[in-house]
Amino acid sequence: MDINYAEEIDNLRTNDDFLEKREQWLGHTVVIMGFHTICNVEQTAAKLQQHVAEAAASSGNLSDLLRLIGSVAHSNAAAAVSAIQDGKLVVYVVSRMQYYVVEPVPCLLERPVDTPSNENVLQGSQNAFNEDIDTNIGLVRKQYHSPNLRVKSFIAGTHSQKKLAVLYDQQHVDPELLKKAIDQIESKLDMEINNVQNVSKMLGLSPWQAISKFNTTELAQEGVASLTDGRLILFVDRIPVALVFPNLLWDMFVMGNDRNYPQLLMVAIRTVRILGLILTVLVPGFYVALVAVNPEVLRIELALTVAHSREAVPYPAITEVILMLVILELIMEASVRLPKAIGPTITVVGGIILGQAVVTAKLVSNLLIIILAATTIANSTVVGFQNSLSIRLFKYLLVALAAIYGVLGILVGLVFLCAYLASLNTLDVSYIKFSLKRRET
Repeated sequence: MDINYAEEIDNLRTNDDFLEKREQWLGHTVVIMGFHTICNVEQTAAKLQQHVAEAAASSGNLSDLLRLIGSVAHSNAAAAVSAIQDGKLVVYVVSRMQYYVVEPVPCLLERPVDTPSNENVLQGSQNAFNEDIDTNIGLVRKQYHSPNLRVKSFIAGTHSQKKLAVLYDQQHVDPELLKKAIDQIESKLDMEINNVQNVSKMLGLSPWQAISKFNTTELAQEGVASLTDGRLILFVDRIPVALVFPNLLWDMFVMGNDRNYPQLLMVAIRTVRILGLILTVLVPGFYVALVAVNPEVLRIELALTVAHSREAVPYPAITEVILMLVILELIMEASVRLPKAIGPTITVVGGIILGQAVVTAKLVSNLLIIILAATTIANSTVVGFQNSLSIRLFKYLLVALAAIYGVLGILVGLVFLCAYLASLNTLDVSYIKFSLKRRET
């Protein structure tokens, strides 16, 4: 006989990978439904049939059978459709007009827990987050054995639903910060969450800030370290990183893995990162200022050396610096986009050949090549790829001011930069705050 399904189920049946299997369970007609591309419908149906045979042998009824297979009843077809799209199997009991959700035999579509691909770690855990949100939460629980760890889950979106989870340590987290974050998420659960920009909008954060409000990490140990500091971790299904917020200035220089070194070495490493930030931001601007605007600041010997290196260069220092900075940006972007097998070779060979060629052609000075190479290396010492992107943006501001006002322009730029950083906040938490950890009373 024909079965009248709800409209939502009929829409799913138009998919070629949708499978429905009609069976008789203890005298009742049931239909097993699911996508065979994300769950193994045939194997799951075979296992369910074994339970049916056992129930029939023991003279059990359908209700006992359904409780045995651990299903959850839904009379709403929309809830059943959501479960099917989430990779579950649904058993529709025709006589009761109810849908029962069953855990299926899954298809292997997930990456296993692997080593990090974008963050290097020494003397620390090598487990990295992947695209499955439940696996990510499990990695945190595996490393954070605390009764104060709390997990709060949400389902966001109306067209394409996405699972979100907020993790926090109840002992260390600021209750006001937690309440504001939860309220913002709950008030915008109808938003579609497909990327980190969508998450920022959900939390009511401005998308036009040069500094990211999230500290992204794929390392489980870094996520655990943030929990003890009173931060919140936001996991989004299909996004293989932990979004730690609020992001603070100190995150550019500190990693939880640093504490695996002796304290003196830890301080030295963090000092190197701070020096790297200073060099990256200031050195290109000082080159422009001292060459084009304030050469009298240099000793005469050094001024003559700089002038000799720029001999026959046909344009001002600002043009020279901007040209090479843009070329470096192109090389770094190409190193990210090219295949891993040839990316490092192409960028290294291209950088060496290009650098040698522009110096030989007298388009830039030898000194500028040295400065920009040191600046690029220093830029990579800070923690977090997004932080390094922000620093690369700020140095253009100082270069522009240095070309106009010289050393004074750099000082003015630093004042504006510090004022901008001090004005940033995430859910009323200042960006320049040192730590969020609640102190014991």
